[in-house]
Amino acid sequence: MSSNTAQDDDPIDDKPMPLIEHLMELRQRLLWSIGAFILAFAVCYYFSTQIYGFLAAPLANILQEQGGGDRRMIFTALYEAFFTYLKVAFFGALFFSFPIWATQLWLFVAPGLYRSEKRAILPFLLASPFLFVLGAALAYYFVFPMAWHFFISFETPAGETSIPIQLEAKVSEYLSLVMHMILAFGIAFQMPVLLTLLCKVGILNVDSLRKGRRYAIVGMFVLAAIITPPDVISQVGLALPLIVLYEISILAARWMAPKPDPDLT
Repeated sequence: MSSNTAQDDDPIDDKPMPLIEHLMELRQRLLWSIGAFILAFAVCYYFSTQIYGFLAAPLANILQEQGGGDRRMIFTALYEAFFTYLKVAFFGALFFSFPIWATQLWLFVAPGLYRSEKRAILPFLLASPFLFVLGAALAYYFVFPMAWHFFISFETPAGETSIPIQLEAKVSEYLSLVMHMILAFGIAFQMPVLLTLLCKVGILNVDSLRKGRRYAIVGMFVLAAIITPPDVISQVGLALPLIVLYEISILAARWMAPKPDPDLT
């Protein structure tokens, strides 16, 4: 009786629709998402030089500090620079069109959810892009400068050896490394959302997160070693925030854990 009353008080806002209308709505949502991506891709390609300059700024600033005013990046294939700018535009389009994708997905799924389910899912939808941007910002403003300093320290000027060792980074390789790390940090920072959601639906619980803390810490260092360049700075720069986020996940899971039904006690 209590469960029927709860469902009556928590209605679904959706209205019955034939399968063909659901497919038509899905088609419309996909078209809006694809259109947003294409528009963002065109804009990002137009500003691809500026976007690449922003991504290359951490390395350029370090080289400038070391008196490298004549330093450069190179490409060794005729098509390499062109495809590099395409990658920049694609990366920017993914980043800037993601809110449109998420909104269209929510508009398609939300009518079939109970109001309580909407209230439960909405905080995760809001937290996910915030955490991704936070992870990307950590990589760009903190990890990149320290890691690039570490790698450039292995340069050997003329006089110390018969042949100097100097960095001449390829534009495509640098872009691939930067995008890989930004995506890795952004995705890794989704851990609180994932763990809290698993606790919310009952797959995990707060006690299991606490008991698995030591294994999680080891796993985070292993994960950081896999998805970051082979230097201690990048690995620690990712592992330590993940440990903090794991502790935040425990607190969030404890706060959002399902409360016992008073009618059953």
